[in-house]
Amino acid sequence: MNTQEYISSGILEAYILGTASKEEAGILECVMSHNAEVRAAYEEAQKILEDFTTAQSVEVPTYLKDKIWDTINSNSIKTAEVDDSDATKNMPLSGDIQIEKVPPKKVWNQLSVAASILLILSIAGNVFWLSEKSKAEDQLSSLRKEKTSTDEKLRIINEKLALTANPNIQKIVMSGTEAHPDAKAVVFWDKAHHKVYLNAQNLPQAPAGKQYQLWAIADGKPVSAGLYTKEKDTNTSLASINKAQAFAITLENEGGSAVPTMENMYVLGNVL
Repeated sequence: MNTQEYISSGILEAYILGTASKEEAGILECVMSHNAEVRAAYEEAQKILEDFTTAQSVEVPTYLKDKIWDTINSNSIKTAEVDDSDATKNMPLSGDIQIEKVPPKKVWNQLSVAASILLILSIAGNVFWLSEKSKAEDQLSSLRKEKTSTDEKLRIINEKLALTANPNIQKIVMSGTEAHPDAKAVVFWDKAHHKVYLNAQNLPQAPAGKQYQLWAIADGKPVSAGLYTKEKDTNTSLASINKAQAFAITLENEGGSAVPTMENMYVLGNVL
C-alpha cells in the first residue's frame, strides 16, 4: 500500500475519532513520525473535522439556561427551609422544571453524539463521492485511450486507401514460393516518385533475431528495397527504386543482408 492509499484508507479519521485500534494507532503514529506527507494529511483531516464539529455545534437556548438556574436557586431555598426529619428530607422537590429531568451533562453528551453522527455521515459521504469520482476518471481515461487507438487505426486505413487510389501507384502481388505456399504480400510502387511501399501482413511472424527484407529484381540482379517492420506496413516508404522487373521477400538476420538468402525466399511477384 502506497502513501496515498494509506491516507485514503480512513485510518486518519478513525484515529481522530478514537475508533482506531491500539495497533492501528501505533502504526499511524510511527508512520507520521517518518512520513511528512501522512503527517500533513493527518493535520489537515484534524482541522476539517474540528471545523465541521464547530459548524454543527448547537447553542443552548437562553431560556433553558434561565430555567436551569431558577430551578437550582429554588432547590437551594427549599432545602434550607425544610427541617431535619426523615420524612421531610425524603420529600421530592416541586417546580415547573426538575433539574434531574434535564441534566446539563446529558444535554451536552446528546449534542456531542449528534455532532459525531453527522460528522461520520459526512465523512462516509465524502469517501463515497471520492470513490465514485475516481471510478469516473478511470473510465474517462480508458475511453480516451480507446479513442486514440481508434483514431490511429482510422488514420492508417485512410493512408492505405489514399495509396491504392493514387493513379501513379502500381500494385504488384507477390505469391508464396513452393516452400511457403500460403505466404502473400503486396508491393505498391510509386513510379512517379520511385517510392516502394509494402503490405506484408500475410507473412508469418518473423522469428526472434530475424527480419523480412524486400528485394527489387532489376536486370536480373537483386537490389535491396528495404527492411520490413509492422510499423512501416503500407504507410511508410521502404526505399527508392527506379526500375524493377520483379520483387521478392526473403527472411534474413535482423538488420538485413547485402545479398538475398535464396533458400529463405517467401514470396515473389513480377511487375506487369
